[in-house]
Amino acid sequence: MKIFPFQIELQGGKYQKLIAKIWRFAKFGFLGFIIYLLAVNFNLFWLFGRMPSSEELENPKSQVASSILTADGKELGRFLYENRSEIEFNELSPNIINALIATEDIRFTRHSGIDARSMFRVVSGILTGQMGRTGGGSTITQQLAKNLFKLRDDDYYHGITYKIPIVRSLIIKTKEWITAVKLERRYTKQEIMKMYLNTIEFSSGAYGIKSAAKTYFGKLPYELSVEEAALLVGMIQNPSRFNPKFRPENAQARRNIVFDQMVKADKLTSEQAEILKKKAIVLNYQPESHNTGPAPYFREFLKGWMKNELKELGYEPNDIYTKGFKIYTTIDSRMQRYAEEAMKDNMREVQKLFNEHFKGQNPWVMEVEDTGKYKEIPGFLETMAKRTGRYQELKRAFDGDEEQIWKEMRKRHKMTVFSWAGERDTVMSSMDSIAYYKRFLQSGLLSIDPRNGYIKAWVGGINYKYFKYDHVFQGKRQPGSTFKPFVYVTAVDNGFSTCQTVLDQPITFGYEDGVPGKPWTPRNSDGKYSGRALTLRDALGRSVNTVSATLIKQFKAKNVIKYAHQLGIKSDLPESPSLCLGVGDVSLYELLSGYSVFVNGGKYTEPIFVTRIEDKNGNLIKEYIPDQKEVLSQATAYKMLHLLQGATSPGGTAYGGLSRFGVLDGNEVAAKTGTTSNYSDGWFVGATQNLVTGVWTGGDERSIHFRTIALGQGSKVALPAVGGYLKRIYADASLKEEYSRTTFIRPSTVSISGDCVYAQGEGYHIDSTQKYTPPTAKPIDDDQL
Repeated sequence: MKIFPFQIELQGGKYQKLIAKIWRFAKFGFLGFIIYLLAVNFNLFWLFGRMPSSEELENPKSQVASSILTADGKELGRFLYENRSEIEFNELSPNIINALIATEDIRFTRHSGIDARSMFRVVSGILTGQMGRTGGGSTITQQLAKNLFKLRDDDYYHGITYKIPIVRSLIIKTKEWITAVKLERRYTKQEIMKMYLNTIEFSSGAYGIKSAAKTYFGKLPYELSVEEAALLVGMIQNPSRFNPKFRPENAQARRNIVFDQMVKADKLTSEQAEILKKKAIVLNYQPESHNTGPAPYFREFLKGWMKNELKELGYEPNDIYTKGFKIYTTIDSRMQRYAEEAMKDNMREVQKLFNEHFKGQNPWVMEVEDTGKYKEIPGFLETMAKRTGRYQELKRAFDGDEEQIWKEMRKRHKMTVFSWAGERDTVMSSMDSIAYYKRFLQSGLLSIDPRNGYIKAWVGGINYKYFKYDHVFQGKRQPGSTFKPFVYVTAVDNGFSTCQTVLDQPITFGYEDGVPGKPWTPRNSDGKYSGRALTLRDALGRSVNTVSATLIKQFKAKNVIKYAHQLGIKSDLPESPSLCLGVGDVSLYELLSGYSVFVNGGKYTEPIFVTRIEDKNGNLIKEYIPDQKEVLSQATAYKMLHLLQGATSPGGTAYGGLSRFGVLDGNEVAAKTGTTSNYSDGWFVGATQNLVTGVWTGGDERSIHFRTIALGQGSKVALPAVGGYLKRIYADASLKEEYSRTTFIRPSTVSISGDCVYAQGEGYHIDSTQKYTPPTAKPIDDDQL
């Protein structure tokens, strides 16, 4: 029979000879294939490039984001190059497993890494035009090999023959086959499935099924429904093309193909599939971004701290993005949320008042000396513009040509800007943008548990996306009257009795007090002197400047500085009598450290924000324990608490403001308001037995501020944020056990009589004479400080 151009005899020896020839060819072909596989596996003559080593196969590496965890077990955010979080097999929904096997590798449980049938299926799909519906040729294990080791892209695995296009493709595929077989020998099917789902890219910055579930649906993998699982599995073929956020029609069509595959695999009935196909795609799209999510200012601070800490622990700083560390913080997610809500509520109102106060005017002003009036600072915007990166770029581009630079700076273009009503699209020039953003007042809030130094909430600004500067740790401003407790504690701890009074009268400082030139006489905030004899509690509660001045005149600024540093202030402070009014710049972070000492019985605790760091497998790397040291006696610390409660008593600067929030009911609160002389800075610190919370509010530039104390004082611009924060905490039943209303713990050695606090062995009597006599206080001994 003539079938081919040559004649074949079907009888006798000729047929047998042909069979023998074919067999010899097959044997040589098989032997050649084996030799080829061995040559590729062992990189013969460096022709084929390296294969993954046994160590790499046993411990495959992928970039795993480090997780930031709160004290109450929530994820605060991640540090990442790739937004990847790993999961275990038992955390997967059966819906994911069923959809994946049906679509990507129907014989996954029956092959050993390579599936010949799937290869024939691909060829069939190509011939029939059904490639998209028949599934891919690579098994899940082969895809895992490709994802884990980047055999196509990483030069580490490339050999000499990679420069030849067709040969390159054959070698890469061969390496994936060999690696897949090796993976099958080392891992169970469940482990391979888990590893594969941890390595897939899902677009929108999400890597791995856990990140994808959170990004697109705000869920954990085990919570995904059938249609949600099918949508994500459908994205595997081409994540960008089938992204449901940006290409919903493509994504829905691909999802429906997954349903068809699940029907073929007996994971769904035809009826179920038809019902599911009619469902619209419903997303809860939350792409990972450092600009969004809770506590962004804290996360940015933590990133810098972690890099330094990792270096100390023997890691590379950038391992924070790839090693999958678990960072357990002291932040409480509920308290953080309440802090952010309270600040935003307050700042909306403050900004509204500020805009009305400067309606039709620019708020960058300077006081006209001795007139109490203000005028606009000339050239302010130009000065601010020269500090910007945009100006510096244009300066380089135009070789310093000022005319061209300012022309570009005034050119208008489309942009999206922040507003308290939400982001809005507009058209502005760079100069317009500077003027627009400089009008916004800023704020920072910090809350610490004084018993252990744990930071529970950290809000560094009004919106991290648009205002990156952190007003908790980075920002340092004059604390005004919130610094007065450091003056008072210097006096009280060195013999000044809380039972004595001080006359509210002018106190003048001259050359002998370290004031060069013209003598200085501090005034009270209202410019008046009552002439009354005031107790320390009454004076601190009403924030009477003359009493602070009297104390610093007696006990000296240098000793106040020593006490401030002893209690946690780390910034340099001016050795000047004006320190009694808080002229030295400090951060909110430092200020609260000092107030916490009073609540914690005289013990200073370095603020702590991380309790432990683990590797990605949960092994402990380092644990952090509060470091406490006694810096005051219990009696002195409690005396300060009693004095600070003057502000929350009737007539005190914080009484009315906190009463509006109901936080004084059944609750002892020690507090202090603070306002700088030109109202640039408004402060408030409120302390309970279990929480010390402080707020600063002001402009980014000190020249941007209210022009009256009625609007710009700390009790107006800062206190409401603390009041709203505490109100929310006390309303949360889940926080009641640890952060409920309470009273301060009074040492057994301390007694109270009215405004007077005295320890055992001390007498008590309110001195009602009209003048404080310095000799009644014991001389301060520098050595004891």
